[in-house]
Amino acid sequence: MLDASSAPRRALSILEDEDNDDPILSVVNIIDVFLVIIAVLLIAVLENPINPLVQQDVVVIKNPGKENMEMLVKEGKELKQYKSSGQIGEGQGVKAGVAYRLKDGSMIYVPEGSDGKRP
Repeated sequence: MLDASSAPRRALSILEDEDNDDPILSVVNIIDVFLVIIAVLLIAVLENPINPLVQQDVVVIKNPGKENMEMLVKEGKELKQYKSSGQIGEGQGVKAGVAYRLKDGSMIYVPEGSDGKRP
């Protein structure tokens, strides 16, 4: 015989979620989070300009205008590193062109021909 107090308990027990006690579900959620983090890190590595998998030629300047300035030049798979000595260079040469700084801070280099005129 069923009394009136046991009927609501059965109805509530049917509505309860039994998966709340399963610890494996927490592990699956943590694995999903780590997979997203790994995907973001892989994208960051692939977008790096000095990435060895990319065949583009790249020049990266670290600390421009300071004593510890460095320049990384990547040509194909070869990577060269140049460090500043802090001294002003001297040598022989000819004017190769003119550089202009725009209002937005970007630089434009205009090369000159061998006769000193712009192409």
